Amino acid sequence: MTIEVERYLKGTQKRAIIQELFMNSIHFPLVNIFLELLIEGPGKYIKEPDLYSIMIACLVQAYFLGTWQYQGKSHRFWGNLIAPAIYTLVEGLIEGTVFFSSPHHLAYWIFSFGIGLLQEINYKRSGLLSDIILILEHFVRTCILLVMYGIFEAMTESKYRSIDSFLSNDNHVFVTIVIPLLGIVVGFTNVIANRYLTLLQKTAGQLRKYSEWLLGRELLSAAIVDVNALSLQRKERTVIFMDIRGFTSWSEDKSPEVVVNMLNTYFEKAELVWKASKVIKTKHTADEIMAIFPNEQSAIQSAIQLNQEISSFLKAYNLSAGIGIHQGYLVEGLIGSKDVKMYDVIGDTVNTAKRICDQAKGDEILISQKIYTKLSTVVTVHEPKLLNAKGKREPLKVYPVQGLKSINPKEI
Repeated sequence: MTIEVERYLKGTQKRAIIQELFMNSIHFPLVNIFLELLIEGPGKYIKEPDLYSIMIACLVQAYFLGTWQYQGKSHRFWGNLIAPAIYTLVEGLIEGTVFFSSPHHLAYWIFSFGIGLLQEINYKRSGLLSDIILILEHFVRTCILLVMYGIFEAMTESKYRSIDSFLSNDNHVFVTIVIPLLGIVVGFTNVIANRYLTLLQKTAGQLRKYSEWLLGRELLSAAIVDVNALSLQRKERTVIFMDIRGFTSWSEDKSPEVVVNMLNTYFEKAELVWKASKVIKTKHTADEIMAIFPNEQSAIQSAIQLNQEISSFLKAYNLSAGIGIHQGYLVEGLIGSKDVKMYDVIGDTVNTAKRICDQAKGDEILISQKIYTKLSTVVTVHEPKLLNAKGKREPLKVYPVQGLKSINPKEI
């Protein structure tokens, strides 16, 4: 399952589409709408299909570009040509060749082509070249306003139909200088913002990784959705303990590096089992693993698979591991001082599972009477044993698990 914090960092498809719309696709259509609105007048313009066709075109483009961005695909060049293509097709069919004689329609294609090309070149790039291309893109983007202003002046004032005549006006010179400079400034601002965003995403990714190490995927996902998910709560859980037999004597004549490497591989193999299960929380203490499950069904399946995986691995070291499983009520959540807390589980259920594990032989899975009562129809066991466990007034009745009966795993 995709962890919730990853979804938060990545965002949603809807957010990607909205971001694409307001940061790219709507820019030229918005300026074009005001240009035609001023030229034709509000009363006439809102009755014509131009307004609606260009808005629909940019919305369609935003949908595809935003979706592709969310999916990690590029297509920036061709994606930026979607809106002008739709607008040209619709208006060309309505107006005929007259549509192609309007300079702002041609400008739409030119800017879409240029911006799309720059975005395609810069897609997933980093470093100085990426910064330069981003600044250039914002320079080109702000020039939309300059070019469309020039087109408006040329269409309303015949004396400004050439570049020389346009620049003969001091106001036009001011606009021609200031607008591109603002584009460069906006580009630099975006470069700085992107660097901070990249740093923030990298830091958030590291924090996610560290949090997952401490809490596990399930708990971290739950905490992101609900801030109260980690508060102390009394719940019924199934607890698994697994411990390597003879580990202390084996490690006596081994270097710390050899011991740590073996344990890391041991934990990694266990982790592969947990990833495919419904485990809530795992905890490593030296050579011991504790795992908390929501129910006995998922716990027994994971325990049997875990025993198979770990047994074959430990044989290479002449070692083996025993497993104990028990179910009952416990208290789970953040435990500690005001400044330092850790997620843990406390209660007799945990202690009992540990005591059962201590009595399990190498490659043996022992389950408590409560677990067996619930799973008697799906597991095969050997003759029960009575354990005199430390801290228990009465002996514990446990069952060595032989395996699962031949039924559909979905039924357990």
